Amino acid sequence: MTAPATPLEIDESSENTRRHLSVFGLDFVGLVVALLFFAWSLSPSLIPREWYFQGLISGVTSIVGYGIGVLIAFPARRWIAPRLTWRRGHTARLIAEVLVALVAVGTLAGSLLAAAEWQNEVRALMGIETTTGFAYLRTGLVSVAIFAVLLYIARGLRWVGRRFAEFLATRLRVPVAAAGILAPVILVLAVVVFVDQVLLASSSAAARVVFADDNNSTDPGVEQPQVPERSGSPASPSSWESLGRQGRTFVAGGMDAEELTELNGAPALEPIRVYAGLEAGGTTDEQVQLILDELDRTKAWEREILVVAGTTGTGWVNPFAADSIEMIYNGNSAIAAIQYSFLPSWISFLVDGSAAKAAGDALINGVHERWSQLPEEQRPKLVVYGESLGSQSAEAAFDDIDDMRRKIDGALFVGPPNSNQLWRSIVDHRDPGSPEVLPVYEDGVAVRFASDLQTLEDQQGPWNDPRILYLQHASDPVVWWGPGLLFERPDWLAEPPGADRSPSMRWYPIVTFAQVAADIMVGTSPPVGHGHNYEDLIPYGWAAVTSPEGWTFADTQRIAEAVGHLNTADE
Repeated sequence: MTAPATPLEIDESSENTRRHLSVFGLDFVGLVVALLFFAWSLSPSLIPREWYFQGLISGVTSIVGYGIGVLIAFPARRWIAPRLTWRRGHTARLIAEVLVALVAVGTLAGSLLAAAEWQNEVRALMGIETTTGFAYLRTGLVSVAIFAVLLYIARGLRWVGRRFAEFLATRLRVPVAAAGILAPVILVLAVVVFVDQVLLASSSAAARVVFADDNNSTDPGVEQPQVPERSGSPASPSSWESLGRQGRTFVAGGMDAEELTELNGAPALEPIRVYAGLEAGGTTDEQVQLILDELDRTKAWEREILVVAGTTGTGWVNPFAADSIEMIYNGNSAIAAIQYSFLPSWISFLVDGSAAKAAGDALINGVHERWSQLPEEQRPKLVVYGESLGSQSAEAAFDDIDDMRRKIDGALFVGPPNSNQLWRSIVDHRDPGSPEVLPVYEDGVAVRFASDLQTLEDQQGPWNDPRILYLQHASDPVVWWGPGLLFERPDWLAEPPGADRSPSMRWYPIVTFAQVAADIMVGTSPPVGHGHNYEDLIPYGWAAVTSPEGWTFADTQRIAEAVGHLNTADE
């Protein structure tokens, strides 16, 4: 009786078949799909990319394509190819190898040259200096290196899986078929556990250690405020040390009453800025109570406007937003913010996303409850602000647009992440015929969207109070990246492109998801007015949402110029 084949013998037979279906040691179908993914990855995305960064993206997407190709070809290799006679096909195989090699070289060179033109197209839209096709050829070298490293890691894991299958079959007497299935399943689970519990956990812990030190630092030129209207001052129950790096920068920033008086030509009040850092209290509720105590202490309820600001992952509040509202209201304002993390937003989004929502919900509802107890004629305007992850934090306090408009007097959201539930609901229910990149919702009566000053000014018709405004660029990857990009073309890529998105950008399964994810990492690298940079538009957004009676466009222009000068001088 013939002994059953061991897993090792099965794999060796499969490997012989694989060699018949390979080109220079690479699976033929896998190589074809890898080249396809490589070419797709070089197509334009939202943000211009340097050649080395493009090489990294292309290398990773190519190995993903190779793996997909291998999986697609697996049934043929396992069940069809062994029944074919290959001896007479040696010459044909050799010709196929040469042809594929020529096609590969041609694809690489042609795609790289085209990629330089595509990148220059995106750069021109953003006013960035162009690159050369020759320089971009270096991308191919980086891609090949990344591809090779990842390929050999994958093959090492495959070798481990084969040896493990053999161990199960010969030592533990597991049936051959079961061993062939169990081995890769157990290996995959082991890799997942290792990545999740070791790499990601240790990386997260390391990130917390690194960024905890950063949170304890203070930016150059930032000094403890001495006026009682600021948290961290000698009069404040919030200690200077408890505010964290971004909190200290926030409360120490902006113009004082004297500077505002000179700017606006009228007597100004000292702007109120209150902040609760992570070190201020053991729980979010304790932080919120500290904020309320600070608002009571500073008499913020007597100001003309009260802004509750959602912070980003590090606790940052955009100084352009804070300075603009204080200049518009000549210091007759108060801004409250809370820190829920000290990690950068992209890390905080992965590990602290629930903390952002919980903090925004607790702070806004806590302030609203106290504010609603005041006589209606004595209340300040209550508005909310959020940028990037801060917009997600702020949105979390509301069930829907009606709930938001019942509770507050206006909202400005800047660069909202694609995962924002309220934003997503508004966009999905936009008026028929309006584009996703700049949707119209219920004729713009309550909610509006703008990408630049022109689109903000061009919108006609009534805009009732309270007003809600979203600022979003067509080139902002934070706004457009989401899991849906993996296998479905979104509306914003099916419709005519926005002002600063390349018309050559196309959707490709998996690849576009990776491209836009990579764009997030360099989302603030383009000039102001593109990508995830909204500083030029924020003053106009504030003026559109909530401005004093008699305010003019010329006033907003003056404030925008002053905010730009102030923050340029601070850099």
